[in-house]
Amino acid sequence: MSSIAAASVETPAAEVTEKKPLKACCACPETKKVRDACIIERGEEQCSSLIEEHKVCMRSLGFKI
Repeated sequence: MSSIAAASVETPAAEVTEKKPLKACCACPETKKVRDACIIERGEEQCSSLIEEHKVCMRSLGFKI
């Protein structure tokens, strides 16, 4: 393979970025939003199923909750 062809195949270093670890505050925004709204309106006792749903989502992403 010529050096011109090889150069066109390689990915420039600027395009290669390491994936940053996901922060807990940014994980599962869909379930977090619904859970938070419920807690504000009704309190934790009334929102246990939504809280548990959010925990399941967080665990699926590797968080230990």
